[in-house]
Amino acid sequence: MMRKSHFILTITIILMTALATGCTTPPKASEDTTRLNKQLLDLTSENESLMHEVAALREALQTEQQQNASSLIDTALNAVSFLRAKDMQLLSSVIHPVVGVRISPYAHVDIENDLHFAAQDIQTLLANSQILTWGAYDGTGFPIALNASDYFDRFIYDSDYLSPHMIGINTLIGTGNTLINIQDIYPNASFVEFHFTGLDPQYSGIDWRSLILVFEELNGEWYLTGIVHNEWTI
Repeated sequence: MMRKSHFILTITIILMTALATGCTTPPKASEDTTRLNKQLLDLTSENESLMHEVAALREALQTEQQQNASSLIDTALNAVSFLRAKDMQLLSSVIHPVVGVRISPYAHVDIENDLHFAAQDIQTLLANSQILTWGAYDGTGFPIALNASDYFDRFIYDSDYLSPHMIGINTLIGTGNTLINIQDIYPNASFVEFHFTGLDPQYSGIDWRSLILVFEELNGEWYLTGIVHNEWTI
């Protein structure tokens, strides 16, 4: 009888222990689940906040880039209008006051031979009748020996670039045999290309030409640092 009672008591203790264990485990699991859910919600909230911040920054950057592009093209159009009028006084106002401007007859910029001018020197450039060597003619290699006015008519404003067929911003349009190195020579600059796809139909576009104006930013303003002529070369 005692053994039976002892057996029943043992079973009762085991059942009570099992019940006690079963009752305490779910609350712990529930607490862990609640904590993990809260962490997930916090992370989701942080992620959404970051996504909103990224979207806001992207929008601000896009707006700034659009404003920069608008300011750049405005300055470029002003420069072309000054060139068209041969108003070197006004042109000097958009030339970089620190680095000046380099003038290149072809799109392969030659830093050794292309002429370089300070802003104040541009003001009287066309009035100077002195013969200067501006580089070498494509195909012959002969020196481009011209006074500033003749060079201007041949290698700067040789077409009405204020009314071009195409305009490219930081995009090269006219390409040919010349190795164009503008982006290498002016790594911190932006450029605007005024391009004619051709002038005379009988030449089937081989007489295309471009005026490429290179600008660098200083104190929030764009300044001209390069005047590059481009055309079909041998």
